[in-house]
Amino acid sequence: MDITFKCPNCGQELEVDSSGAGTSIECPSCARAITVPAPEAQNGEAETVEQPRTVTVSAAAKAEKHFVVPDHSGPAAALIQKASRPLEVAAKDSDKKVRIKTFKHTDCQEVGHDRFDEIISAFLDKVGWDNVISVNPISYSYVQLDTRANVADYGVLIVFRG
Repeated sequence: MDITFKCPNCGQELEVDSSGAGTSIECPSCARAITVPAPEAQNGEAETVEQPRTVTVSAAAKAEKHFVVPDHSGPAAALIQKASRPLEVAAKDSDKKVRIKTFKHTDCQEVGHDRFDEIISAFLDKVGWDNVISVNPISYSYVQLDTRANVADYGVLIVFRG
């Protein structure tokens, strides 16, 4: 049977095996020495303890724990974003918004195949040429993780109504 009690110094709830009753331990929360109370019997009276023992507390139990509870005083933030509407649905709306889509050349490469032109053409056909505002070339550089080489590449930024 375990003894559950609160530290008289910091109020931390502790649980000790009943064999530890009457022993002196160090509170893992406030690091002060406290005496484990005697377990209470079922009728509410405390049982007698024959010999006090010293219990050693591990280093992990002595570690300070700093927990922070977030304070949400305002409205809750949306954790799940609403999905964007498909381009076909957006193209049918009369009040079309200006949107931007960026295609990087490296994202359009498959093993042994460069599909950059195919993907850009398919996107432009899907949006509709009447909705395309501009097609702008972009250049960028990145570091390859395996070789740590700085690589220059290109892409396209498409501004469209949709």
